[in-house]
Amino acid sequence: MLTDSLIKLFKRDLNALKREVESYEKESNLWLLHKDVKNSAGNLCLHLVGNLKTFIGASLGNTGYVRHRDLEFSLKDVPRSELLEQVDETIIIVEETLKTLTEADLQKEFVRRASEDKMTTEYFLIHLTMHLSYHLGQINYHRRLLE
Repeated sequence: MLTDSLIKLFKRDLNALKREVESYEKESNLWLLHKDVKNSAGNLCLHLVGNLKTFIGASLGNTGYVRHRDLEFSLKDVPRSELLEQVDETIIIVEETLKTLTEADLQKEFVRRASEDKMTTEYFLIHLTMHLSYHLGQINYHRRLLE
């Protein structure tokens, strides 16, 4: 089933996110900006976990998570250990939630914003994997640029 593949992809890339965060030689570099790079790696990490905890955890898994999206980009100097804990929590939430989804659930309409075109839950979950991958690449580039 598609959810098995999605679990593998999310876990692969969330574990890669952990490795990227761990790979910064100087923890303070997680929060640096560089010329035209508008988001730090730390803020992108917060954004990714907030995004997945919202759309997979709260929307599909009824976890009760409440997103504060503005803080994902305004918080600074969150300790590396806390970022890593949040990624670990996200891995658990994603896996536990996706395991519960049926084929019928994947074909249900998913409404993120009323102004958007209609989409299925399956489509939106694929979108979320691509969103994770996109920002993971930005974090990798950020780290290599600074170090």
